[in-house]
Amino acid sequence: MKLQTFFMMSGACLFAALAGLLLFGGGRLFLLVYAAVFVLLAVRTLLTPGQKRVKCGLIVCYAIITACQIVLAAEVLFTDEGYPIAQDVPTYWLRRAVCTVVILLPLVISRYIVVGKYARFYLPSVREAGTIGFSELKGAMAKAAAFAEAAGRTRQSLSPTNFREIFEDLPRHDSFRYVNEGTLADCYFEKAEATLTDPHIYIVLSCTGSPASEIISVFTAKTFNHASLAFDEGLLTILSYNGGDRVYPPGLNAEMLSAMGRKEGARVLVYSLPCTREQKALILDKVREINEDGSAYNMLGLVTKRSYRPNIMFCSQFVYRMLDLAGLAYFEKPDGQVQPTDFVEADYRRALSFAYEIEL
Repeated sequence: MKLQTFFMMSGACLFAALAGLLLFGGGRLFLLVYAAVFVLLAVRTLLTPGQKRVKCGLIVCYAIITACQIVLAAEVLFTDEGYPIAQDVPTYWLRRAVCTVVILLPLVISRYIVVGKYARFYLPSVREAGTIGFSELKGAMAKAAAFAEAAGRTRQSLSPTNFREIFEDLPRHDSFRYVNEGTLADCYFEKAEATLTDPHIYIVLSCTGSPASEIISVFTAKTFNHASLAFDEGLLTILSYNGGDRVYPPGLNAEMLSAMGRKEGARVLVYSLPCTREQKALILDKVREINEDGSAYNMLGLVTKRSYRPNIMFCSQFVYRMLDLAGLAYFEKPDGQVQPTDFVEADYRRALSFAYEIEL
C-alpha cells in the first residue's frame, strides 16, 4: 500500500496551519503555539528511551528556544497589548514570517537529533512510507495509541496535586544527617528472628501509586518503582527505606501492605532468594545496627547517585546493599545506581523465584 499521498496531505495540513498563523494569528496565538510545541517535544523526549542526561539536555534546549521565540514575538512583532506593529507593511509581514518559521526550529532539532537516533519510535519519512503495508501501518497506529496513553499517564503523574504533596513533605527529609532512629520496635526483631529457619529472603517490588512513585515512573518508564526486603513469605517483616507515610521519619521503616494500595491498580510482586541461616542473620544484625545508629531517606541520592553518610539510602540502594553484605547479590552494579526493577531484569542466572503477586 502506497502512503505518499497520506504524508503529502499531512505536510499540506502543516503548511496550511502555518499559513493561517502567518495571515491571521494574533500575539496570544503565537505564544500558545510556541508553548504547545515545547510541551509536545518535552513529553515525547521523556517517553523516548535514552540516557537521562541527553534527554534533560534536549528539554533545556527546547526551553531556551521557546523563550527566544516568545521574546522574538513580543519584542519584534507585537506590543505588550498584543497588537501588531504596522509601521512598515513589507517589514511587518517579514517579521510575521520570521515568527512563523521559527516554530519549525525545535521540530527540526527533534528530527535530526532525537528522531535520527530513535527512528523506530516515530513514523517513517515520505520516501520510506512508500513501501509500507497494512501490517506496518497497523503497528504505527498501535505505537501512536500507546504514545497517547503514555502522555495521558504522564500528565496525571505530573499533576499539581502530586507536586504539592511532595513539596509539603520535603521539610521532613534530610540527605546529610540521620532523622530516623529506633522506629523498628523489639516486636519486629522478634518476628524476624523467628523466620531464620526459612531458607529464603524475599525481595518485594511494588507499584504504590504514591505521588513520588508516579513522578519517578515518568523518568524511569517503569511500573514498579519501590523495592523492599522481607524475612518471611507472608511479608509480616517487610521493611525498606521510605518516607514514613508522615507517621515515622524518613529512613528505615517497617511497611504494611495496606499502606501501599493508595490508588487503584497498586500491585506487589514477591520473589524469593535462597540463603543460609547465617546470611539471613547477618542482614538482620545490620538492620538492627542501622535502626540503633539512625538513618535517613536518600532523596538527593536519587539524582546524585551517591550517599553522604553510610545509613542514608533509598529503597533499592538499601535492598542491594543488604544482599551484597550477605554475599547474596546476583548482579554487579554500584548500589547508588540500582533501580527497583534491576532486581528482576538483571537476574540473568535466574537466582530469584517468583512467589506471588498481590493486587491492592
